[in-house]
Amino acid sequence: MDFKNVLTPRGFLSVGGVVLVLVAVLGYVGVIGPTPDMSLFGSFWYFDNAENVAHLVLGVVALLAVNFVKDAGVHKLLALLVGALALVVALMNFMGEVNVLGAMLQNPADMLLHLLVGAWGLYAGLVGAKK
Repeated sequence: MDFKNVLTPRGFLSVGGVVLVLVAVLGYVGVIGPTPDMSLFGSFWYFDNAENVAHLVLGVVALLAVNFVKDAGVHKLLALLVGALALVVALMNFMGEVNVLGAMLQNPADMLLHLLVGAWGLYAGLVGAKK
């Protein structure tokens, strides 16, 4: 996949979906979670089971949408929704460690991740959709 394609809604959903599923699996099996002592990064950054569930669901939905929904408008909408959700979570996390629906978000690691994903999703949905 060409780098420019990663900045489109379809590219965001494709690459982001694979990454989310991978992160969820690695979080479940003890590489980057589900507890600090099981993460390669320790307490600085780990993905608990609530985060793993969220990542798995979002990743599977993204991959299903890319593979079974051909409407580019739906891809754009999903990229915008995921981007906006990631930015909201990042802003919540800006205040420090926060528990979002059972998921413990570490600061600054999770905040930076969500800011990057949010910017990527919004860019893909707003600018990348025009390419």
